[in-house]
Amino acid sequence: MNKPAIALLLLAGATAGSWWFDVPQRLGWTETVRTSVLYGNVDIRQVSLGFRVNGRIASLGVDEGDAVKPGDVLATLDAVPFEQAVAAAEAELGALKASLAKLKAGARPTEIAQARAAHDERVADLQNADLAYERARQLRPNGTISQANLDEANANRAAAAARATSAREALALLEEGSRIEDIEAAQAQVLAAEAKLESARTSLSDTRLLAPNAGTVLSRVREVGAIVAPSDMVYVVSLNEPVWVRAYVAEPDLGRVHPGMAVEITSDTAPDRPYKATVGFISPVAEFTPKSVETPELRTDLVYRLRIVVDKPGPDLRQGMPVTVHLPEAAEAKR
Repeated sequence: MNKPAIALLLLAGATAGSWWFDVPQRLGWTETVRTSVLYGNVDIRQVSLGFRVNGRIASLGVDEGDAVKPGDVLATLDAVPFEQAVAAAEAELGALKASLAKLKAGARPTEIAQARAAHDERVADLQNADLAYERARQLRPNGTISQANLDEANANRAAAAARATSAREALALLEEGSRIEDIEAAQAQVLAAEAKLESARTSLSDTRLLAPNAGTVLSRVREVGAIVAPSDMVYVVSLNEPVWVRAYVAEPDLGRVHPGMAVEITSDTAPDRPYKATVGFISPVAEFTPKSVETPELRTDLVYRLRIVVDKPGPDLRQGMPVTVHLPEAAEAKR
């Protein structure tokens, strides 16, 4: 057989084979295996810690890399000014409470007795002034006294009457007691002083910076002796929990993932030690595949962001670490 004939036979065989192997695709007999893994990065929450009050840093209890537990004292401020503010607020509150108690108790019996005696004295003065006026009025027609003396006696009687009236009203006030409006005003002042005292105590407690959660100190920003304001950062702490994985799923596989779905997470460091995790959030908005997702065939496709919560994260999961998300296997045969 000559060479052209052999070439023709090989070409015909290749064409037939190509046609035969293309039959399943043309008839729809292919089995489509969906993606069983996703790729993402570890996302660990960080918190910037600072004081709620301003002051001078007195101590720093932890350094970068130290592990902290909830409630651990990380730093303290000089508490002397805040202790003095608490003492002043307590003294002010005590004075206002004493004034309120005085208003509620009213006048003491001795004070009432003293006012009654003063009233009796003024009444006696008035009676004496009345007698003096009557004598002067009787003597005036005979010319025994002048008109000026009569006028003076009349003025003395009027002044004595006014003093007697004033003494009577003062006695009535003491016997009646404090006005309800005065008591209510004093009660309001006491409440304001109590609130001021609580605020001072809160500021005093805020001189201690406590760890809100378990974590690791990433940064120590200030040093002892520094003057800080409420907006100044002192520490940056990386929280142990929650640990999330930010992953992306392509649109064809979106139906395979749902919130609450159980998955497994593995890292390049320990691929044989998976972590249990749960899909917690699926973004309702599509976006382009980020460069951090190492799936070249999907790099130009639209994907949906996932937030996957790791149930019991270990210390080997660190911020930004690339991980693999293993989905439950699923294969669908199309006929």
